[in-house]
Amino acid sequence: MAYHLAIDIGASSGRHILGHIEKGRMVLEEIYRFDNIQQYKNGHDCWNLQALWQHILAGLRLCKEQGKLPSIMGIDTWAVDFVLVDKQGNPLGEAVAYRDSRTQGMKDRLQQVYGLDFSSHYQRTGIQYQPFNTVYQLAAVAQQQPQQLENAHRLLMIPEYFHYRLTGIMMNEYTNGTSTALVNAHTKTWDDQIIEQLGLPRGIFGKLEMPGTVVGHFTPEVQREVGFDCTVVLPATHDTASAFLAVPAKDGNGVSLSSGTWSLLGVERNSPITTPESCAANFTNEGGYNRGVRYLKNIMGLWMIQSVRRQWNGVAYVEGKESCFHGNRQWSYSQLEEEAKKYTHFASRVEVNHPRFLAPSDMVAEIQQACRESNQPVPQGVGQVMACIYHSLAESYAAAIDQLQSLTGDHYNALYIVGGGSQSHYLNALTAKATGLPVFAGPVEATALGNLMIQFVGAGEFDSIQAARAAIPESFEVTEVQP
Repeated sequence: MAYHLAIDIGASSGRHILGHIEKGRMVLEEIYRFDNIQQYKNGHDCWNLQALWQHILAGLRLCKEQGKLPSIMGIDTWAVDFVLVDKQGNPLGEAVAYRDSRTQGMKDRLQQVYGLDFSSHYQRTGIQYQPFNTVYQLAAVAQQQPQQLENAHRLLMIPEYFHYRLTGIMMNEYTNGTSTALVNAHTKTWDDQIIEQLGLPRGIFGKLEMPGTVVGHFTPEVQREVGFDCTVVLPATHDTASAFLAVPAKDGNGVSLSSGTWSLLGVERNSPITTPESCAANFTNEGGYNRGVRYLKNIMGLWMIQSVRRQWNGVAYVEGKESCFHGNRQWSYSQLEEEAKKYTHFASRVEVNHPRFLAPSDMVAEIQQACRESNQPVPQGVGQVMACIYHSLAESYAAAIDQLQSLTGDHYNALYIVGGGSQSHYLNALTAKATGLPVFAGPVEATALGNLMIQFVGAGEFDSIQAARAAIPESFEVTEVQP
């Protein structure tokens, strides 16, 4: 039996998922799971690269112990964050996390110092404004730690860095590269004009390779560590790009929603949309499989639910530190849904994409204050707060679909929800009601599945991504949601 391995690392946890083909069906098996715990170092919220590396190796060793050796593997993670490495491949400083505050004011700095206004920037790259975009992080490095850029040999996105650790080969990948806002949406290569305008060293940006490209084999050192060799290939290393591959769309007229900490709602296209109207709506053109474009709206997603749950369960995340709020009980997600259902007609809504909800020290208080400022009833208690969040998210999805249809000029006949959020039955039902569209939920492990689908196609186990997609309904549970 030929095993493949997807290592899928998210902002809070990671997992090693083995995949194989059995009678035409794709079969997944989680073999190792681990926490991704950030650390606060030198005044910044950072990723613990060494801890993640040890987890990557631990999961590989477990494959060996269980006698399930993957012949091919690839890693995907969240986007925008990166590692600057020197000529020896050693990190220059910490890998600062995207929710860190170092990028405050960097959008204005790009215009005032470098003469790059956002409308011109968007017209070239098609990437929405988010304060944590890689380009703003690099501007912060240039201002605060210029020696890092002076000494940098390469810029590697997080999954690219771990591919390098596995193989000794540095390779940049297209889908994650586009999230930097330094790739031209039309040529689909690094935008040399912007890179030069910002004074960034051109040599740190390697050729953009497409998903499916072979990186190499494990180094001798890694082989000794884990007990076997394996071919490493590039999946769509941006987790959302992998998740979109696992959407079981029946035709090209559906909208996809990758639902997790972030909600990414949009469609796959061959060409970008970089009009002033698209810029004003803050839609983004991110890289997809086979040089495609994922035209998306980035919505705050389940982050708000995760934040209030942590808060009520006794711990809230504050700028990389753990800050205690002593709750009276431990809430599960299903219990929070049940509480929200008691307040179906609670009228207050918040703008989920407002920056105030990106990393507040007290999410509940922030929601209450937003309602107070907009002269709405202030939610009190668990049920009302949750009802406000669930309804606000569902209505934001509906509004985004309306915008999407207006901007593309197309009409969409269904919504496909994949990822962990596809298990949120109440939110899915509210979304079906708000959009008026047929809504289909699943598969849950969409990101790992999309990662593996590229491997399956590369190994010849499916003729194409389309053939792999056609096998999804036979392989995994996909349910139609009732409003």
